[in-house]
Amino acid sequence: MLEREEKTALAMLVCVVGIVLAAHLLFGAVGRPLVAEPYSIDVPDGALVLLEGRIEEVRATSTGGHLILDVNGTTVFLPQNVAGALELHENRSVSLYGVVQTYRGTREVLVSSAADIQVHE
Repeated sequence: MLEREEKTALAMLVCVVGIVLAAHLLFGAVGRPLVAEPYSIDVPDGALVLLEGRIEEVRATSTGGHLILDVNGTTVFLPQNVAGALELHENRSVSLYGVVQTYRGTREVLVSSAADIQVHE
């Protein structure tokens, strides 16, 4: 059986795990708007950004089933697991969260989840 000190340590460990899990779920649900900054050309690679605008072009990559969007002149990359869950069309307004990166010399916003894109009517 566990000694008193071991029971105390186990209870503290369970509490800490519960707090970390709750913080993770809360941040995942409402945290992005708190830390994302509006996209601009001055935002460095690796930054979480919010990009809002109209989809000017939707094109599929030649391999992999990925999509590339042009939103207000900004390239947005959607991996296959994200692109497959969405139905996107030109001239639709969107709000999306993603990470800025440079791919082959071109700046783009990488979206990692379908939940990070909202299509407006």
